Amino acid sequence: MTDEGSQGQTIAPENVDFEAFYRGEEPIEGTNISFGQIPWDIGEPQPALVHLEETGQIRGAVLDSGCGLGDNSVFLAARGYQVTGIDGASGAIERAEQRARDRGVDVEFRQADVTRLDGIEQRFNTVLDSALYHCLGEGQRAEYAAALHRVTMPGAQLHLFCFADAAPVQFGGVTAVSQDDLYANLGQHWNITSIQLTNYVTAFTRESFREQVNVEAMEQAGLAFDIDNLDTDDQGRILGPVWQLHAERI
Repeated sequence: MTDEGSQGQTIAPENVDFEAFYRGEEPIEGTNISFGQIPWDIGEPQPALVHLEETGQIRGAVLDSGCGLGDNSVFLAARGYQVTGIDGASGAIERAEQRARDRGVDVEFRQADVTRLDGIEQRFNTVLDSALYHCLGEGQRAEYAAALHRVTMPGAQLHLFCFADAAPVQFGGVTAVSQDDLYANLGQHWNITSIQLTNYVTAFTRESFREQVNVEAMEQAGLAFDIDNLDTDDQGRILGPVWQLHAERI
């Protein structure tokens, strides 16, 4: 992780093998960087999503775009929403389906390319993007915005969380996103009503990060980091700075 002004390298999203994360393998070929666990697997819904639901900002049929291991989808389904979770990684979908079964809720999980959403019909009133957008390459983001527009109903709401470029301390090596990027790629199909800086809970404490992450390999790859300058929650979990975006379908 790196301060905003550092000259550390970044990892292009297309160079990250997300299937490898779910297999417990090296996700960035040639770097020998390992994490020991899936960084975003906190075993529960993101607190920011819980707040959205509790304040009445989720409605109708929900598309969880880039659902990962499915905890957000499972939470919403348990609250009575009709939820479809989409992810490009088959390993994520398999484990998400198991988590839904274990918790006794009904969620439709499907493996699909989120920039196309082939086979997904127009029926969603709410889209949740919980840390997917920054995993897309620059050329994919406008396609993604159009695909979401195609499968959503008039007046649909988009709630999107992505790593922010304006945070005082950022995750080194992650392609952080600017507000200009969000407006440029989403603006043709979505009316952005708010973008604010907030936090995203990770699976790591400072201690577990030091124990499990191959820090030496990160340094050799030029990916500077300083976990002591990142905030933590009341359980000691490291918080990542993200943009929280709300938009309405045009």
